[in-house]
Amino acid sequence: MKDVRANLKLLAVLFFLCLFFFPFTADARSGIKDLRRTHNPRSSGTVSHKAWNDFLRVYVHVRRGANLVNYRGVTNADARALDDYISTLRRVKVSGLNRAEQKAFWINLYNALTVQTILNAYPVSSILDIDTSPPGTDGPWGKKIVSVEGVLLSLDDIEHGILRPVWKDARIHYAVNCASIGCPDLAPVAYTAENTEQLLENGARDFANHPRGVKVKDGKLVISSIYFWFAEDFGGVREHIAKYAAPKLAATVKRTSGLVEGGYDWSLNEK
Repeated sequence: MKDVRANLKLLAVLFFLCLFFFPFTADARSGIKDLRRTHNPRSSGTVSHKAWNDFLRVYVHVRRGANLVNYRGVTNADARALDDYISTLRRVKVSGLNRAEQKAFWINLYNALTVQTILNAYPVSSILDIDTSPPGTDGPWGKKIVSVEGVLLSLDDIEHGILRPVWKDARIHYAVNCASIGCPDLAPVAYTAENTEQLLENGARDFANHPRGVKVKDGKLVISSIYFWFAEDFGGVREHIAKYAAPKLAATVKRTSGLVEGGYDWSLNEK
């Protein structure tokens, strides 16, 4: 009888926890859905990303191997300027913008938040060391860290709840940066409605033509884990890579017979 009472007590606790927790979960999903759905195609409104652009110009060092960030060199004043920029984005009514402005907004917010996350935990050797997500997930991507139009969002929410489903553009994976060597480069300039298309094309070409993205070994195509993790976004991975690869590599891509996962370097993209 004691065991029965204990089990009933446990069930009661779980029941009340569900009553408390799931409405908030449902509200969060509903809020993300609203952010995903709502836009104003007639809007001519713009968002200034100058502060983020200024930060990138100073601290992102463009290299053929990988663009690196001078996290150690970020001054207190510039760290505050980054915080202020993110606070400014939090106050934007993003649902009132057109899709081009929204796309730039979400990419910049994601990348700025990632850099802020690194700076707040620095020094770290990998973003995986910042294990602030809810139980069951690694890294910082699952933690709710920013509120936009009253909706509390995580990095995962921005990437997988908004950017990927709204635009269905595989090149998004070349834009959002996870502060790791294995990731496509952090662009040295901010995204805008005017330059997003060109930056996405540049990112795709750069990654497809770099060994950390694509290389040929023993007659097989060795590709970044990104192409395996998000294969559904890329459609035909081989065709996607061939589209952006330089002519010689593209020809090799088309005649290779196998795809091999080349792994992913989670080392911090630090200068």
